[in-house]
Amino acid sequence: MAPDLLLPTHSIVRPDKDRFLSEENPFEAMMSRFDRAAELLDLEPGIYKVLRKPEKQIITHSPVMMDNGDIEVFTGIRVLYNTSRGPAKGGIRFDLNVTLDEVTALAAWMTWKCAVVNIPFGGAKGGVICDPLKMSAAELERLTRRYTASIISTLGPDSDVPAPDVNTNERVMAWIMDTYSMRMGHTVTAVVTGKPVEMGGSLGRREATGRGCSIVTKGALAHLGMDVKGATVAVQGFGNVGSIGAQLLQREGCKIIAISDRTGGIHNKAGIDVDDAIAWIAKNKTLEGYPKGDKITNDELLTAECDVLLPAALENVITKKNAAKIRAKIICEGANGPTTPAADTILDEKGVFVVPDILANAGGVTVSYFEWVQDRGGYFWTEKVVNERLTEIMQHSFKAVLDLSKQHKVNMRTAAYMLSISRVATVHRLRGIYA
Repeated sequence: MAPDLLLPTHSIVRPDKDRFLSEENPFEAMMSRFDRAAELLDLEPGIYKVLRKPEKQIITHSPVMMDNGDIEVFTGIRVLYNTSRGPAKGGIRFDLNVTLDEVTALAAWMTWKCAVVNIPFGGAKGGVICDPLKMSAAELERLTRRYTASIISTLGPDSDVPAPDVNTNERVMAWIMDTYSMRMGHTVTAVVTGKPVEMGGSLGRREATGRGCSIVTKGALAHLGMDVKGATVAVQGFGNVGSIGAQLLQREGCKIIAISDRTGGIHNKAGIDVDDAIAWIAKNKTLEGYPKGDKITNDELLTAECDVLLPAALENVITKKNAAKIRAKIICEGANGPTTPAADTILDEKGVFVVPDILANAGGVTVSYFEWVQDRGGYFWTEKVVNERLTEIMQHSFKAVLDLSKQHKVNMRTAAYMLSISRVATVHRLRGIYA
């Protein structure tokens, strides 16, 4: 047993364990996995109580002058879930569906994700309830700066480091960095990651999450004795993560037989030219109309016959309604929370090997950590060095989770939670309770 899993024996008191009733509530899904791992670890009640609650939840209401002269007020959220291992780390999303439950769940996932790859960050997440597709660049900039100002007391390279997420990008990170720097009176590049390379961003950051998915997918194929060359892959969500993951797997010899985005999917048993599909989207914005395959729905893609399924889009796409129909041998979760707890049980019974989200898509936060290190040191690495160090961390983390899975005879998700929770719990025991 790894040293950080040598835990004292206690019984856990869960006064509200029956509250996890909604299959698709992201916070309840996260906590049900947390509870399972905590029980297997025999986590003592005091640490259990600490780890199941976020440290800080901030709700802001930011007035913004719109282009037409009207004032709109936007609700923003920032959750710091746990910072025992280092500064809070987590993206900021702009979306109409942002909720406190969702942001809290994502902040917890970030806590476990950073711990499972053993980088010295805690977990955070943020969001603003808005429709960025209906806002001008000027309106988005004013909203970003006002939201940043409202949470600026928590931000900082040593306290809370945001990154891009749904509907945010390098430009939004540049605005956050500039707003924070103006308040500090000097340029602070390490306050955000995922920013332009010209401003201290890291080479390899944009590709990092997809690259991490490809690395652990190869690890899963090797574990199951399957050849990478010729392995068939279906990718749901052909955005940054899905397209890069597909591109890298194709270069390794995999055959990409299905891809999809919000407009639907394309299936081709002979294989899809990923570079050609990426070029189509660059020109046409979506996959709609792509001629080199048969049109399928996103639901049909999820149940397509393939060796590897890479869900890289939304939460809760694999549920008890469709889990029994999944025909993939491996699921690599490029998205956060694509599989519900109820679906996990069905997939286990079917023998599907699932590489869980907190491990599979941790390549992004790993290279964000590299970016933060480079900014603070003022010395920048080549893309080759970034990719080599990412590969080393992802391979080591996959092996650590797999070994724990075998040792405790649990699935990869439970093993990943056990490993990450034990690391966070160990730091809490060592630090003690400040009073």
